[in-house]
Amino acid sequence: MSLRSALTNRLVRRYLRRLQNKRSILDPASLAALPEAALLPLRRDGVDPLPAMDELRGRAPVSRLPIPGVRVWLVSGHEEARQVLSDVKSFSNEFTNLAAAAGLDADHQPGGLGFRDPPDHTRLRRLLTPEFTMRRLNRIQPRIHEIVAEQLTRLSEAADTTGVVDFVEHFATPVPTFVICELLGVPYEERGAFQEFSASRFDVLGGISGSFGAISHSHDYLGGVIARQRDKPGEGLLGGIIRDHGDEIDDEELIGLADGVLTGGLESSASMLALGTLVLLRDREHFEALRDAADPGPVAAALVEELLRHLSVVQTAFPRFARADTEVGDVTIGKGDIVVVSLNAANRDARLGPDMNAFDPSRTPSSPHLAFGYGIHRCVGAELARVELRAAFPDLAARYPNLRLATDPEKLEFRKLSIVHGVTELPVQLN
Repeated sequence: MSLRSALTNRLVRRYLRRLQNKRSILDPASLAALPEAALLPLRRDGVDPLPAMDELRGRAPVSRLPIPGVRVWLVSGHEEARQVLSDVKSFSNEFTNLAAAAGLDADHQPGGLGFRDPPDHTRLRRLLTPEFTMRRLNRIQPRIHEIVAEQLTRLSEAADTTGVVDFVEHFATPVPTFVICELLGVPYEERGAFQEFSASRFDVLGGISGSFGAISHSHDYLGGVIARQRDKPGEGLLGGIIRDHGDEIDDEELIGLADGVLTGGLESSASMLALGTLVLLRDREHFEALRDAADPGPVAAALVEELLRHLSVVQTAFPRFARADTEVGDVTIGKGDIVVVSLNAANRDARLGPDMNAFDPSRTPSSPHLAFGYGIHRCVGAELARVELRAAFPDLAARYPNLRLATDPEKLEFRKLSIVHGVTELPVQLN
């Protein structure tokens, strides 16, 4: 066992012992004891927000969540969400705030950009952003199409004798896994570890110990990847940052950035591919319009943007913490209060246009969707996700023009309580 592994495992064991003695508001027992209204931002009815969320947003786009011991506000209105997400003077993302409020170990920083404030956030994002410009993404775009084509072939190979196959296992998950491996510059044979690290941290039913255990194992693994890249920088994102900025970023910061790219780019894209395909097959006119288009590019672009808005698979933004008393809408949020922004509720705000709960690729909302967040913490990999989705859906429709669901949509099992919404299996008939 490496020194890094030994130290990491020791930290994990120490952290879990602390949790046994000090209950976190995020552990399974505490979650089970919360009022149902407190879990509203993490629940769905299939792909849709619960009716209670629509009712709450219409009545009070900024409202208190009934969580004992802490003051937590839910922001579900679109205008109010944009205000909170863009106001870095009034709201902080620093992890130490969450640790203090939730009874977590403040030393166990998850890393990445989501739990950092400027100037650290500004410095680290400056290192990462150039790797996600369209010029850089155009370099790997042909490889993305190759990955999609390879997995479309494997879909057929994995199907049973009746042509039925699980779309989640054999397409929606492998495609972004291979893309992230390509982007980071790590071996494809290690994709199994990537998928495990990504999925386990977003399952809130597993409790905070499970999520933080996944983060610890992920960081340990990525530490080894980065050590190899330090020794011999490759052509991927990690090698590029090390070559260009090796002295400006230490290993822990680089592990955090890599981990953020891994988890942000894998699980959310996998859910978008699975749930997006469900939406298209449940209402086949949109699938057929894509399949039959002489030029599928514009059709796919419109479909993807509406799917991003309609599904908003990342249910909530990183929590914010009020630095001072702040007015949001007609509510005063007190200094030290926690603010949770519901992205899926904000994207369905009736003030944006008519029938916002419907899927309509022809719509033009009055304001852009918030599926990738907003402000300085907007997802740095937003354009990569768009490139993947715009490649996958047209190629899927062209390769399997008669694709259809192989089960009653009412029988599908969705995640019951999660930060990233998804479906566990999606049986499809290929022919």
